[in-house]
Amino acid sequence: MTPVRLLALTVLVLTAVASASDTFTVQYPASAAAHELTVEATFHLWLPPKVKRVRAVIVHQHGCGEGAEKSGETAALDLHWGALAERHDAALLSPHYDAGTNKCSSWCDPRNGSDVTFRRALADLSRVSGHSELTNAPWCLWGHSGGGYWASLMLALHPERIAGVFCRSGAAHMWEKDLGDLQYSAAAFGVPVVLNPGIKEKGDARFNGAWTGTLKFFEQFRVKGAPVAFAPDPISSHDCRNSRLLAIPFFDACLNERLSRFGNELKAVKQSRGYIGDWQTGESRRAGSITSELSWLPNDNCARAFSAYVKHGVTTDTTAPEFAPVITNITRSADGVLLEWSARADFESGIRQFAIYRDGKSLTLFPQNPKDPTGFAQFQTLSFHDTPTPDAPRLRFTDTNAPAIEVAYAISVINGAKMEGPRSKTRKLPAR
Repeated sequence: MTPVRLLALTVLVLTAVASASDTFTVQYPASAAAHELTVEATFHLWLPPKVKRVRAVIVHQHGCGEGAEKSGETAALDLHWGALAERHDAALLSPHYDAGTNKCSSWCDPRNGSDVTFRRALADLSRVSGHSELTNAPWCLWGHSGGGYWASLMLALHPERIAGVFCRSGAAHMWEKDLGDLQYSAAAFGVPVVLNPGIKEKGDARFNGAWTGTLKFFEQFRVKGAPVAFAPDPISSHDCRNSRLLAIPFFDACLNERLSRFGNELKAVKQSRGYIGDWQTGESRRAGSITSELSWLPNDNCARAFSAYVKHGVTTDTTAPEFAPVITNITRSADGVLLEWSARADFESGIRQFAIYRDGKSLTLFPQNPKDPTGFAQFQTLSFHDTPTPDAPRLRFTDTNAPAIEVAYAISVINGAKMEGPRSKTRKLPAR
């Protein structure tokens, strides 16, 4: 991201940053004013290429602590989450609150100023991006730990704006003593929610509150007949592991079912058309008209993902990637032939690696051995916080053994299930 201009606003100074016309950043200083955010906040927004009208905003909210905060710097550049955004003409937003050694509640309780700053950022981003519809577009809220707490409290404040909520290892009752007079309305009990703790948090000296808090939230909402699911990760603790494999199909279903063709008013959830599932067995079936204490899921695809995820911590992908990469640059230097490309991630399982071809023959897999900290390797190595690590490889590769004669290259995506998609159009490079 490269700074391109400085905007002077009436209340604060706002820095706008853009990269290739699809990524924008706004930044706000800490405020000493009453009821305003007391820590610095930065918001990174990614827009799908050539999007004409933004229909929703997908929010990827980090948790508490300096490591979690840094993860907010890369979330908007995530190729897999970007595929979800592109499918629905949605923006991908990653807030970054710089609390440092301050109390996490300085931002994770939206009543302490982050709600106001969040909505201000959307309004400002609508101006710098030229997409005025961002100001009022519906939200999908994903949050980890303190970010899950934040998302669940935003549900109490703005249920009419929210298409769905996914709370990973954190929700309102995690810090129940801080809730005060927080109340949920009937509208909040109509929003689909997935509560996703790690099974190893249960009974843990440090993280047990994430388990008990999400479970209590589930029980509170389910007794009201709310469309909520309890979906523990069977192999993790407080890390995010491979939760995106459930979160992405969940939000996909919410956006399919709830977005209006025109305007911003969200459609009501029709629970009888959904599915119900048991997290302890993985079994799921049509919901029908019966209210159940079991988890509610919005469609059959999400129900299948739930069934696989609560048993194995990953989901099943049986289809190859749909989209081919696009080679954007090919140049020769003393180091060899440099290839650069753009790519759209496989929707179900992301990108594991790329297959690179020279003159129609297999040249290499890139990277040859992708890092695998979660048991489900991704090209953009996943951090503890479900974001690409800062050292994740870029979409570029140098063929150091390229011959001096004319050469032609093509690239394809290999998804998380190790299936290969179509090759890109061949790009030729003349002889040296």
